[in-house]
Amino acid sequence: MSQPDYVTALDLPLPEPEALDEDMRRYIEVCQEKLGLVPNVLRAYSFDQGKLRNFVNFYNEIMLGDSGLTKLEREMIAVVVSAINRCFYCLVAHGQAVRALSDDPKLGELLVMNYRAAELHPRHLAMLDFAAYLTEHPEEIGEEDRAELREAGFSDRDIWDIAAVTGLFNMTNRVASGVDMMPNPEYHAMNR
Repeated sequence: MSQPDYVTALDLPLPEPEALDEDMRRYIEVCQEKLGLVPNVLRAYSFDQGKLRNFVNFYNEIMLGDSGLTKLEREMIAVVVSAINRCFYCLVAHGQAVRALSDDPKLGELLVMNYRAAELHPRHLAMLDFAAYLTEHPEEIGEEDRAELREAGFSDRDIWDIAAVTGLFNMTNRVASGVDMMPNPEYHAMNR
């Protein structure tokens, strides 16, 4: 498995996948099988297997775990938050996920550029408005904002998950930008 030329601006020792612990090596293999690539975020975290394992477990719980939100809805939040934060890595990687899950290349691009220009179901608009507001003005979020989500059909558990996805991507956007993490070039051409 060849390594990408550029993962981050940091000079950290990134081991070959074969050198990882068995659980992480298997996770990398599954990514390669399912995605056709090993996301650079995993390569970046591989310098410290404890951090890699924690990132993988947390990410999988938030993005793939049981939720009233679909995978597409969670990816839509990831893209809108990343657009506000101008995170190149996450816009490219999660924009591709939106294209794949929605089967709509236009939706992926609209969410990257301006989600309000997309023809969204009112439920999705309410969800993305909340995620955007939480990203831009976390100190102003109040009960009226949660009430709008309930009116759009979200349960309190869903509201927790919307906030958790929003929080995850505010954190990962800052890490990716802080270390100049680059997305895999393959993402650019996928699901077009």
